[in-house]
Parts: sequence; C-alpha cells; structure tokens
Amino acid sequence: MAGVLRMSVVRFLPGAVKPAAVPCVQQKCNISGRSMRGNQKIVKPPPYPYQTKKYGFLQAIFDHTRKRFDENTKIIVVDGPLAAGKSKFAKELAEELEMHYIPEANINALLINSYGYDLRKIDDKLPDSVKSFDEKKFCQDPKNPNAAAYQIEMYAIRFWQYVDALNHLFNTGQGVVLDRCCYSDMVFMEAMAKNGYVSKGARSVYYEVRKNTIEELLKPHLVVYLDVSVEQTKKNIQARNLPYEINSPALTDQYLKDIEAFYKQLYLKDISTHAELLVYDWNEGGETEVVAEDIERIDFDRFDKHDPKMKDWRHPLEWDWNNLRMKYSVQQHILEALFNVPRTDVPELLVNAEDSKQLLDVLET
Repeated sequence: MAGVLRMSVVRFLPGAVKPAAVPCVQQKCNISGRSMRGNQKIVKPPPYPYQTKKYGFLQAIFDHTRKRFDENTKIIVVDGPLAAGKSKFAKELAEELEMHYIPEANINALLINSYGYDLRKIDDKLPDSVKSFDEKKFCQDPKNPNAAAYQIEMYAIRFWQYVDALNHLFNTGQGVVLDRCCYSDMVFMEAMAKNGYVSKGARSVYYEVRKNTIEELLKPHLVVYLDVSVEQTKKNIQARNLPYEINSPALTDQYLKDIEAFYKQLYLKDISTHAELLVYDWNEGGETEVVAEDIERIDFDRFDKHDPKMKDWRHPLEWDWNNLRMKYSVQQHILEALFNVPRTDVPELLVNAEDSKQLLDVLET
C-alpha cells in the first residue's frame, strides 16, 4: 500500500479583491518605548476580538485596518544561537515597548492536544516511525529517522505562530516581539543537514514547503540579533543545566559553529535586505534599555517606494490592508494547503500503511 507523507498539515487563503477604498499613506514611523512616552497614552479604537470572531468581507466593509496603527505597530524578531538569553531579553523588550510578546515556538503545540493530553504518553504502544519526537529526543538521538519530520513540523509551528503575530497586529494595532521565527528556522535545517542528522532529500522537502509558504507572510520590520560565540554558548548551555543538553551528541562544537555560520552567512544577510537589523555582542549580556533606545532612533519611514526594505508594509489602499487581514483570519485553510508537498521519495518522511493504521487504532482507543 502507498506510504503516507509524515508531515503535519497546516493552514491559508487568497485575499478577495474588492473595490478600491480610500488611499492611505504607508505605515510610519519611529518606535517609542515607555520611557520616551512618559505618561502619554495612545488613544485608538478598541481591539477587534480576532480570537473569537473571524474578520471576513462583511467586517472589512465596516472595520478598516489602519485606524488602529501607530508608530509601534511593528513586528520585531529577536534571534541568536542557543542559550543566548533571547527569551529574557525579548520579554523585557516587549514590556519596554509596550508590545505583545510571543515566546519561542515549542513542539508541544503539536504533541499536547486541545484536551491537554500529552501524546508522548502513548509512545510505548506505537512503532518507531510514528512515535513522538521533540527537542529532548533530538539532543539525545540526532540521527533518529524522525528528526527530519520534527524540523519540518517546527517550521510549520513557527509559521503559524508568525500568522498569529500578524493577526494580533492587524486586529489590535499593537506591535509584536517574537522569540525567533519561521524566517530563521532554516538555520537549524542547514546545520542538521551538514552534520548528517537529516538527508539531502529531507532538506529538499523542507525547502519546497518553505518556498510554498514563506512568501505568504509579511517580513518583520526589525531583527535584533544577540551575537554569542560558540565558547560562550557552550558555557551558557552548561549553566542552564538541562539534562538532555548536557553532553548531548547533537550539540557538538561543529553543530554549534554551523548554526552560528548559517545565521550570519544566510539568514542575517538575506533578512537585512528586507528588514532593519541590529546586532549586539551578547557574550556578557546587555541592557535592554540601551537596545530600546537604539530602536527608537530608527526611522522606518525613510525608504522610498522602490526600496526593498519595508516593501511588505507599503500598501497604497486601505482595502489592501483589509485583504491581508482577511487572509490571516478567514482564509487560513488555503495557507494550510500549501504545506502539502507530494513527495514520496524520502523514506524518513514516510510512514507505511501498517504503522499508520496502528497509530489511528491507538488514538481511537
């Protein structure tokens, strides 16, 4: 019987093109933090309840998008190597800039269902090909055949997390600070492939999925990269003392060096052509307030219409913004379809019919 592609299916949709509405200027301008604003409060319409109510065509007619935007309506991504201190910094930065903080993506989003049941509890009843795989298992067994599907699933989780960030921004006007995102996820796939943890075929499937989906998003306004050396990364890993990371066969010197190299040679080089980029030596940590002050000095409105920077955030008509908002709200099923890549030539991404049936039987029981 034909194999089943072992990948999580995800969500999307085409924006309905509607009559042109009132022209508007592009989003602007300088971000400001709590210290700069002082007691000044930004007055804007109340947030749209996007978590409980979809934003469709009818809502778009009466509730335009840009009326909630201000200078802090921006997407900021905090990136850096393992154990760099990103989470603490990103949370502090969000608080200082009065933005919404989204923590780093976690495979628990897939492994813990809507009832709160952890699917790892049924691993002992399943064949190896359909057992759960998370960061702990990767650190302990990086060459496990399930590692490739795990990284593709992590990309999907980060993709949907970024969609959530855009949904929040469009429906509330509040800026968002993310701890890593789908744009930098390929750094880990590249390092895994180079170190022999995944096959070339799995890498090619990953990039097909990425190519199908990544262009449906709006690139971040700003990336803050916390630069930490490999030696300091190793010290930080030891200091946080997670049992599965200590002496992990996955987190070798070479793997950590490759992550650093791919971050700097691929990701930062590419994203800096679209977004603003701030890089900080974070070997000994740093001051969030200093970074916030540097961010406040960036003029995000200085690029003309031909400049690739901020291109994703330049739309002449209000209805363009409404279309984007509908895309990330009611049309997510179309985005999901883009994750279906019909590849049956990569064994580690396939599950045979017998194993698939056993998984379904256990889940049903």
